[in-house]
Amino acid sequence: MEEKKLDLNSIIGFVLIFGILIWIFYQNQPSDKEIAAEKAKKELVAKQEAQAKADKTKTAVLPVTAAVPGDTVQLAQLQKTLGGFAYSATLPSAKESFTTIENEKIKLKIANKGGYIVEATLKEFEKFKKGSGELVELIKDNNSHLNVQLLTTDNRTLNSKDLFFEPSLTKVGADQVLTMRLKAGANEFLEYKYILKANDYLVGFDIRSQGLNKVLNSAKPLNLQWDLKTYRNEKSVAYDNRFTEINYEYNDEKYSYVNNHGQGKEEAPEKLSYVAFKQHFFTTILSTEKPFETSKLQSDDLVKDEKIDTVFTKQFRATLPLAFSNGEIDYKMSWYFGPSDYKTLKSYKKNFQKIIPLGWGIFGWINQWIFIPLFGFLSSYIAYGIAIIIFTIIIKLAMSPITYKSFLSQAKMKVLRPEITELGEKFKKDPMKKQQETMKLYNKAGVNPMAGCIPALIQLPFMYASFQFFPSAFELRQKSFLWADDLSSFDSVAKLPFHIPLYGDHISLFPILAAIAVFFYMKMTSGDQQMAAPQQEGMPDMAKMMKIMIYVSPLLMLTFFNNYGAGLSLYNFMSNLITIGIMFVIKNYIVDSEKIHAQIQENKLKEPKKQSKFQQRLQEVMEQQEAAKAQNKKK
Repeated sequence: MEEKKLDLNSIIGFVLIFGILIWIFYQNQPSDKEIAAEKAKKELVAKQEAQAKADKTKTAVLPVTAAVPGDTVQLAQLQKTLGGFAYSATLPSAKESFTTIENEKIKLKIANKGGYIVEATLKEFEKFKKGSGELVELIKDNNSHLNVQLLTTDNRTLNSKDLFFEPSLTKVGADQVLTMRLKAGANEFLEYKYILKANDYLVGFDIRSQGLNKVLNSAKPLNLQWDLKTYRNEKSVAYDNRFTEINYEYNDEKYSYVNNHGQGKEEAPEKLSYVAFKQHFFTTILSTEKPFETSKLQSDDLVKDEKIDTVFTKQFRATLPLAFSNGEIDYKMSWYFGPSDYKTLKSYKKNFQKIIPLGWGIFGWINQWIFIPLFGFLSSYIAYGIAIIIFTIIIKLAMSPITYKSFLSQAKMKVLRPEITELGEKFKKDPMKKQQETMKLYNKAGVNPMAGCIPALIQLPFMYASFQFFPSAFELRQKSFLWADDLSSFDSVAKLPFHIPLYGDHISLFPILAAIAVFFYMKMTSGDQQMAAPQQEGMPDMAKMMKIMIYVSPLLMLTFFNNYGAGLSLYNFMSNLITIGIMFVIKNYIVDSEKIHAQIQENKLKEPKKQSKFQQRLQEVMEQQEAAKAQNKKK
């Protein structure tokens, strides 16, 4: 019995799908060359910074302690060190003290020393897993600092984080307003103003100076320095770290990010309107109404070994210049401490939702206009696991006409295969003639050899969009379904006593089911399809390659998805399962091979369809090559 082979166009589709899968899995992996280059770059930057520090030893400032009332000697010493800002150390607020403000969503703790937020807690969310009892804390234990480098008129460089601010907490309606002032006199100060509204993740944050035109050197901007060492908040260290990166908006709503792999990754965007230190499912954003003219953003990966580095994921740093206006500083800004949730971020109308990695171009459009609204509607009425299943059914049914066209094209090519094989035997010594005659056969029979490939390509954007949508779906975080206790993380059903490279130290069940579904789908399609032409000399045996892919594709699914979110694995399992059902119905109840054969024979009796411009050009090229070949033989 003749061995069945795959249709060439389907093979092209499978190869493209296979290639895109590999690209998706590895698109964020840096090469050895890139890692080496980044290491060299970091060493150079470290040397330059060390040299800069050596050149500016005068700017080093020891942490300030409060002055003892009546101690004139200490006060004189502070004046020598701090100049005009020695006044701040004489106030009652010059001590290690804190002010707490909170609403229904967040709790913030602000220190007198430095005037910045030293604790930021999200009151609605737990870290790692539901029921852990540990709230998500974006800032705590000195993992974040905010500092303004103060360049004084007497050639000093002071750091606001080392100086004491005077707090004043008031209420304006339902809003809590905390004013922190670093004073150089009774009415001369640098002010941080925090404005916390009820039931909101957004905190107003204004920085302004008053009466400091004789204290601060306004010849150049002051550098606002913000750093954050991000805590791991999710079950998987690798998964949490993969989606932790710096995002920013610049130059009138342009958007970009700092590559999240390696050490010392830097960007220097201009006219920055916000910078987000984004983690997988939570983010901290500093936005400004008046853009920062320049900036320096840096990201360092802190996870070297996933078994050891389990507390922090990234170290982020931002340097943002505060420009003077009429000798004073005046910036109206805001902090966002909250979930990386598309709908929540979009509600602030500041383009914060751009930090959600929905994919570029058509992939982002599919997620923004189809996946997010559809899944949001379904999940508002039914449980999240069931919502994923219904969501998948709707998407696959919408794609079923494309699946039908692809299968119909394969059926037509299967009918033509005996004649194509006959042409191959007849012109086996003249490949060019064989191609010409094959094209004539396609045209006469009314068959488009690309018709089976194009529908498969149309489905690829939806497949890639799903790879972006499910890992970014905040609503899946800590939502359970069947054995999976968190659809946003892996659904471990067994812990391994050892670690398998690429696979991990656990067994997830949904990826196993998805791999089985992929295997049977590929087995089913490879068994039903026929190659359009026999194996050509000098070309790889595509039939053998496809046989290998039948086993390689499920293995890839099993390996890489073991550490992916269970929601994505569930989607892929259901997607392939539904496709198998659709293909079964099309094959057995819709497509009739005998009718297709009769239609092709009828088409042959008609006048051939006019060739497209592409077909005409292809025919001309083949004829030119044939003529050149004949000419060479005469010579």
